Amino acid sequence: MSNHLPDLLDQFGQLIATPSVSSTSANWDMGNRAVIDLLAGWLSDLGFDTEIQTLADSNKANLIASLGSGPGGLVLAGHTDTVPFNEERWSADPLKLLEKDNRLYGLGSTDMKGFFPIAIEAAKFALGKTLKQPLIILATADEESSMNGARALAAAGKPLARQAIIGEPTGLRPVRMHKGIMMESVKVIGRSGHSSNPALGNNALEGMHSVISELLTFRQEIQQRYNNPVFEVAVPTLNLGCIHGGDNPNRICGQSELHFDLRLNPGCNNSEIREEVRQRLNIIATQRQLEIQLNSLISGVEPYEQAADSQLVQMAEKLTGHSAEAVAFATEAPFLQQMGMETIVLGPGSIDRAHQPDEYMELEQVQPCIDLLRAFITEYCLS
Repeated sequence: MSNHLPDLLDQFGQLIATPSVSSTSANWDMGNRAVIDLLAGWLSDLGFDTEIQTLADSNKANLIASLGSGPGGLVLAGHTDTVPFNEERWSADPLKLLEKDNRLYGLGSTDMKGFFPIAIEAAKFALGKTLKQPLIILATADEESSMNGARALAAAGKPLARQAIIGEPTGLRPVRMHKGIMMESVKVIGRSGHSSNPALGNNALEGMHSVISELLTFRQEIQQRYNNPVFEVAVPTLNLGCIHGGDNPNRICGQSELHFDLRLNPGCNNSEIREEVRQRLNIIATQRQLEIQLNSLISGVEPYEQAADSQLVQMAEKLTGHSAEAVAFATEAPFLQQMGMETIVLGPGSIDRAHQPDEYMELEQVQPCIDLLRAFITEYCLS
């Protein structure tokens, strides 16, 4: 092991001090390459073989760091990006680690840069031992926006292992299900004209009224069709997020646009549900002689479910003493599953602290997480 490897808290501080915001807004979006280079250097010092996968944006990359070799093994995965932040709403510098009141404060402390020093500390346990299967630490880009890092990994079909743990903040309770997410735009294009005579145009806002009514009817139908009481919100949700249209009260509205999201239960298929929406909107377009366009605002994330009787879920329940749960937030789990890995979400900290000022991880979560990861490493890499 290199004498230059920083200790856990130093790693924590360096990662937080290296900004890596990903966002759908170009004003905020930045690369994560500096974070990847930090992790690659530390893991190389520990004897890991490191592979950096550059994305289409050369400032963004994934890291695959492997110790040992073989067809099975364990992946410890996390994302290196954070959400945007409002510095003025933080009590201290969000890009400087602050240890206070048994908490580690900083942007990404719990979601989820803080997982990497913990995973590295756990990995030291395997150094000098004979690994029967590889230990892989995976770091991705853009989970908080496009998930293009995970998409690139799935397209390349690597890394390959049998089990994967995504260290998102779950309070060290295993998660085996989450909803998918789609974000869609509906654009209604009519014909403007003088409001004194409705025959001079075709009102896009009136067409949008029909669109919204149809979406709300569809929401009721899919909520009757799909229900999973394991989730706090047991049914799929459809949220009308924002709407824009028209320009003046005395002009027939020529164009209107609505943005909405759908969060679907496991058992739903994003593309099939989207096609149902499209067909319903096509009927309105024909009836009202309007042009109606349905476009995706992001590439959707499919719902995720790992079988309750899978070996990884049962092992996680045994080691944690908690039954596997379901959560509302989306993760990269579906993409790792695409590569044939049993996948769970399990990590330190609380999702309630994420995406808000004064984000922190409880210090009391750190050592238990290290111990837990070492137990998984023993089971899947050393046994």
